[in-house]
Amino acid sequence: MGMAALDASIVIIAMPAIFRGIHLDPLAPGNISYLLWMIMGYLLVTAVLVVALGRLGDMFGRVRTYNLGFTIFSGASLALSLDPLTGSAGALWLICWRLVQAVGGAMLMANSAAILTDAFPTEQRGMALGVNQIAALAGQFLGLIAGGLLAAFDWRAVFWVNVPIGVIGTIWSYRSLREVGTSRPGRIDWPGNLAFTAGAAAILIGITYGIQPHAGHTMGWTSPLVIALLFGGIALLGVFCLIETKVAEPMFELGLFRIRSFAAGNAAALLTAIARGGLQFMLIIWLQGVWLPLHGYAYADTPLWAGIYMLPLTAGFMLAGPLSGHLSDRYGARPFATGGLVIVALSFLGLLALPVDFDYPVFAALLLLNGMGQGLFSAPNTSSVMSSVPPGRRGVASGMRATFQNSGMSLSIGIFFSLMIAGLAARLPQALAAGLHGQGVPAAVATQVSQLPPVATLFAAFLGYNPIGHLLAPSGVLHSIPAAHAQLLTSTAYFPRLVAGPFHHGLIVVFTAAAVMAAIAAIASLLRGGRGDSRAQTPSAAGAVPAEAPAGREDRT
Repeated sequence: MGMAALDASIVIIAMPAIFRGIHLDPLAPGNISYLLWMIMGYLLVTAVLVVALGRLGDMFGRVRTYNLGFTIFSGASLALSLDPLTGSAGALWLICWRLVQAVGGAMLMANSAAILTDAFPTEQRGMALGVNQIAALAGQFLGLIAGGLLAAFDWRAVFWVNVPIGVIGTIWSYRSLREVGTSRPGRIDWPGNLAFTAGAAAILIGITYGIQPHAGHTMGWTSPLVIALLFGGIALLGVFCLIETKVAEPMFELGLFRIRSFAAGNAAALLTAIARGGLQFMLIIWLQGVWLPLHGYAYADTPLWAGIYMLPLTAGFMLAGPLSGHLSDRYGARPFATGGLVIVALSFLGLLALPVDFDYPVFAALLLLNGMGQGLFSAPNTSSVMSSVPPGRRGVASGMRATFQNSGMSLSIGIFFSLMIAGLAARLPQALAAGLHGQGVPAAVATQVSQLPPVATLFAAFLGYNPIGHLLAPSGVLHSIPAAHAQLLTSTAYFPRLVAGPFHHGLIVVFTAAAVMAAIAAIASLLRGGRGDSRAQTPSAAGAVPAEAPAGREDRT
């Protein structure tokens, strides 16, 4: 799980080295889609496929599906490291093999929680799932550091690192893991699978293109293609829900949502995943685009140092997660999961109060608090969700849980990037035009640069480029103005001070939305019911959901 989650984030920090390695400028007109697909493709595939692969695990064996996932993941990692092409062809090679790698990652994600739920008794399940969940969450943030360190050596090393781990893990899993769960032979729900895959993919692809400029607009939400993808995807998911109520063996067990602990836990997980994804990307941009340059770090070095300065967040996960899982085995999931989300919401409010040029100890303390809150929530919530379903449904339940988490991460990119870009579009052009003109840049060039989509400026900082240098490079104006002015414009402090006001406005919008989502998630977690919800349920005669909850249980609506 750590490896599968790490690969969702490791390329984010390594992106500058990767694109330099294949000789492609990701910010050139027409190339931003390559950049977004490198980020979004892996998340999209895992979000779409985990339910179907969890269902296959229930039918054909969770260990067998998990082992096959290890094999596919390792083979795709090797293919990624051997990219023989450059330019657009090299980017397409990487994107396609990232999609294949995501298929293997989805097999791991869909079945790991189900295998652990089968293997561990109820009184140890929270601890076991807690370690697994924290490995996944920690992997997302450790990937940021690993990407920076490995890319400094060679961009291909970002993918090499998975090969020995994958080979050893594949051999180990084939030799050591045994099926101890309940397999349930059945038929594949092809109509449901196709409707869900097409619907979810259409929505996530629409989000990917929605944050790209379109027809003179800063974003593409008014594009006919984006509108068609979003509404078409929603319609297909509606058809999917209808199909699932009609077929004898559905892919998505809608009946599981009658279990209050399952429904509330997944709702809380979805909202928390959206808030967490927004936090991750906004912190990276905040550090790389503003804070680190203000403190003298060269733009080329900011990707690595951003990962290092975010370590308190990972530390919070790793400290609180296993402990919370252990304690929830004794005292129940609700107080820890709900309390953790309250802490997360409070940490977002703390981040709201920080100035753009913050004192790092305060920032680190808030990150640690946020990580501990998410660690307190994640392990008990996963244990509660997985323990609430019948043993024969654990594979599909694990896939459904992973779908909500991965979809939340994908949705967060669309939601929070859109909020940030909208905030910058309202204030950045005027500040940028006035600042450039004040340093001798001709008015026509300053106006033209200020009207460029803010997404290019954001991604320039995100990729470790000097934003002003990148914006002015096509005009050649840096060579025609006085050297002192050119040096000031491209200094590490000029751009952060120029955008501090507009950027802080965007941060307020983003962190307010994240705090609201965390608060709603806490309410959903509180509604999961009493401690009995973390106890395994007995399948009903029909095998869909428990027909009767034991005395003292509050897990049915």
